[in-house]
Amino acid sequence: MKTPDLHKHILDNLSTAALLVDGQLQLVYMNPSAEMLLEASARRLRQLPFHSWFLVDDESEALKGALDSGHPFTKREAKLTTLTGREITIDYSVNPMPERYGRLVLIELTPRDRLIRISREEELLSNHETVISLVRGLAHEIKNPLGGLRGAAQLLERELPDEALHDYTRVIIEEADRLRNLVDRMLGPHKMPRMEEVNIHSILEHVSSLVIAEVGGQIHIQRDYDPSLPEFMGDREQLIQAVLNIVRNSMQALQESDVEEPRILLRTRVVRNLTLGAEMHRLVCCVEITDNGPGIPEELLQKIFYPMVSGRAIGTGLGLSIAQSVLAQHRGLIECRSVPGETCFQLLIPLEQQ
Repeated sequence: MKTPDLHKHILDNLSTAALLVDGQLQLVYMNPSAEMLLEASARRLRQLPFHSWFLVDDESEALKGALDSGHPFTKREAKLTTLTGREITIDYSVNPMPERYGRLVLIELTPRDRLIRISREEELLSNHETVISLVRGLAHEIKNPLGGLRGAAQLLERELPDEALHDYTRVIIEEADRLRNLVDRMLGPHKMPRMEEVNIHSILEHVSSLVIAEVGGQIHIQRDYDPSLPEFMGDREQLIQAVLNIVRNSMQALQESDVEEPRILLRTRVVRNLTLGAEMHRLVCCVEITDNGPGIPEELLQKIFYPMVSGRAIGTGLGLSIAQSVLAQHRGLIECRSVPGETCFQLLIPLEQQ
């Protein structure tokens, strides 16, 4: 094999995206990895001006500067918009070639979205485990004196001669029970999931029927199901509770807003080869619950899965924390993205449960 052919063969089989542009910033070469990343063929991009498809913070001037000076540079976590309109995060390096090859620049692109996603998910799971550990320790410290307080109130009630005074001891007993129940709810499911074959669409339809009965025709429930989704092993009751908590959150946000046509979209898809935390899963069930409400404030978005954090004045802040605990027991997780006018909760559940 001739050396030039070998070099091209190596470039064509690299997993790193590589581009070669000339002094006029016209595309000379791009490997298949670059075509996949930019979602366009080399033939098409050769017909377009460079600045119309390499949409990275208007870096054409920086590239010209690298050509003139001969100095390479690297950018980290830059935002690139493909011709299809999809925004991706990349690291890229620009290296001017030696003069004997002419005025050429080699650009290497490395997608960062997957690494950022893995890092974010690991942080989310780690934070959730830390919070649950703290709550468990707090629960132990709270429930012990509550038990003594309740028992003392019961003994006092038996000794009080005046029946009218029993109202005070009943307040103590009822408030002690309320605090104990609150701590139990903060802990989330306190029993191991009872695994059986479940159908996610059956769960979503059950939740839909509950919500429709609650709000009538005030909120439109839309469905976009993937019929190819197989059944998987899960705890039906816990999964219903998790989905219901999220859908109720969306429902309440819509009821408290002035959206003209409030709607909630339930969407299911199969995702292949997805990493959740540090573990790669071949098949993952993805459930998206999307509403067209006002959105979640940016300052709350990173904390909504913590217990007692709520964007509503009368909210308990436990629904999402419990839902995340349920998904954690199924080796999955919940993610959220929100902008004004759209909030989407994404439930990711591995289909190959152990």
